[in-house]
Amino acid sequence: MITLLAIDWSSVGIQVAYLILSLSILVILHEFGHYLPAKLFGCRVEKFFLFFDPWFAIAKKKVGETVYGIGWLPLGGYVKIAGMVDESMDKEALKLPPKEWEFRSKPAWQRLIIMIGGVSVNVLVAFVLYAMILFIWGQEKLPTAQLKNGITITDSLMYQMGLKDGDNIIAVNDKPIEYFDDATKKFLVGEKVTVLRDGKQVTFSLPENLLGELVEKKRSKTPLFMPRTGVYVQFIPDSSTAKIAGLQVDDKIVMVDSVPTLFYEQYLQQITKRKGDTALLQVERKGSLVNIKAPINAEGQVGFLRYAALQDLETIGLIKLEKRTYGFFEAIPAGINLAIENLVFYVDQFKKIVSPKTGAYKGVGGFKSMGSIFPKEWGDWQTFWSITAFLSIVLAFMNLLPIPALDGGHVLFLLYEIITRRKPSDKFLEYAQIVGMIILFSLMLYANGNDWFGYGKGR
Repeated sequence: MITLLAIDWSSVGIQVAYLILSLSILVILHEFGHYLPAKLFGCRVEKFFLFFDPWFAIAKKKVGETVYGIGWLPLGGYVKIAGMVDESMDKEALKLPPKEWEFRSKPAWQRLIIMIGGVSVNVLVAFVLYAMILFIWGQEKLPTAQLKNGITITDSLMYQMGLKDGDNIIAVNDKPIEYFDDATKKFLVGEKVTVLRDGKQVTFSLPENLLGELVEKKRSKTPLFMPRTGVYVQFIPDSSTAKIAGLQVDDKIVMVDSVPTLFYEQYLQQITKRKGDTALLQVERKGSLVNIKAPINAEGQVGFLRYAALQDLETIGLIKLEKRTYGFFEAIPAGINLAIENLVFYVDQFKKIVSPKTGAYKGVGGFKSMGSIFPKEWGDWQTFWSITAFLSIVLAFMNLLPIPALDGGHVLFLLYEIITRRKPSDKFLEYAQIVGMIILFSLMLYANGNDWFGYGKGR
């Protein structure tokens, strides 16, 4: 059997298209953040490229003194500013005396503004996107107060850490969790969690290597817990044994082999006992109880999808989402706050990743991982712009890292020059650029290799 046949290539193609569109927008805007101040300060911009163009370009056109183009290597983009030590490694130009239109002839404060321009634009883009998302679509969240029955654990690692079905997560690191939507994010980067269990507050520590454990077990994208509800049938494939047995959409399974199953974990516990056999299901259907004898496959499944997504649970009246709309001017500060909130979350994740103790580095992914977070159907623009806004934050933060070849490396050297009034030599900058590029390509190889061959394989 060729397993590749099971892949939905149309969905993969849509995700690839979303990824390319998102990165293209962000890269062009980032590079424009360098281009604009460079032109304002009288620097000559020789190239403005989306993607890299070693050996050849897909398309290019010279307008004035600048060549605009699209490269074939989708690893980012660049603007080539005359007289600047960058990824082009144009050493010959640097041997000549500085010209008035060159980057190196400008005052340090102007060069600093040029270098932070890209990051500044990415931050601004995130602010604008989040504000427009709130203005156009508003916001839906599930207040934790709605979880009258607590949560259902959907990952065995959560049991090992101390969580139990029926717990209500009320705080992480002593900070209250007002919305269920925020619980998982806070949980992944937290150190301790407080739950309400049988009317009492219980606090326990979270393992430092939680992220690493989830990645190693290929569960980094699986929900850790869900709202605790009964089992309601949402969809039944025509060819499934559930259809043949007589299950219907909106049936509620209340018993399995005469054992009450008020909640999903109770249903799951009973149904897995009957793998490869049959089970007697008692379902509630339009106010009546119906008994159904259903075959159970080797994986312990009957063959239907249950209501689980928050919007679906609201549809059948099990929860009520808090909906909020924003006016234009109201959305601006709310969008800025949302961007800052996501930046803090990413920085907390980054701290976990760079700490060897956590094992979270195993989850570092490349383009495959990035593409997998986009929608599988074309037209879900709310999700697309939300992801793009978050990636803009990531791009800004990563570019500020003090690594030579990144904007942060250039900023570090410029700050040194401003403080000490001593400019690093061109030779030093050349070597620093080479070292930085080696570091970046090594990280890129690791991240993308991890997607296909490492811990992230198959996720």
